[in-house]
Amino acid sequence: MTIGIIGSGNVGGTLGSRWAHLGHEVVFGSRKAAGSGMQKLAAEAGPTARVASLSEAAAAADTLLLSTPWAAAKSTVEGLGDLTGKVLIDALNPLLPDLSGLAVGTTSSAAEQVAGWARGARVVKAFNTVGYNIMANPVFRSELPVMFYCGDNDAAKQEVKPLIEELGFEAIDAGPLAQARVLEPFALLWISLAYTQGLGREIGFKLLRR
Repeated sequence: MTIGIIGSGNVGGTLGSRWAHLGHEVVFGSRKAAGSGMQKLAAEAGPTARVASLSEAAAAADTLLLSTPWAAAKSTVEGLGDLTGKVLIDALNPLLPDLSGLAVGTTSSAAEQVAGWARGARVVKAFNTVGYNIMANPVFRSELPVMFYCGDNDAAKQEVKPLIEELGFEAIDAGPLAQARVLEPFALLWISLAYTQGLGREIGFKLLRR
């Protein structure tokens, strides 16, 4: 699978590198594709990774990860070109600058707005409920942390599920894309526990059954 990373910061860089190490072709998209930082990221990710402009990364891949800052999301998505048929994994949280809350919520979500901007793409919400450090290493003794995902297209969700599982998470389908209205506030719980409540960033969530 060829995966385009749209926004190659902490989350995009981490996930793209891990997928590259697992053998996927990864194209890191950046406005500074020629910069030394991006070239170093691709080199460390291995021979199946390369760097391109944002639009080139979008064109080269059938599956995309959107991991830009929220403030840049709309203009970035609208500049990617035709996304018809592509799977677009939305890892965004529409956080206020001081992390005190969400700029979008309750009656809509970032994921639903992204779907409106990325017309024709099959949007799946995922990778927004823990920090990038947990994405880099989700090992908690013998337990698998949960990663919820949601979307309106079942085939797209079936493509995203193994991308979650191969990183070491338990992938749980949370339902239609509108479920991002609860998954995005759920991210605030992780943030508040990690920072405000002092638990630190090495925490995750587990789904229990009986």
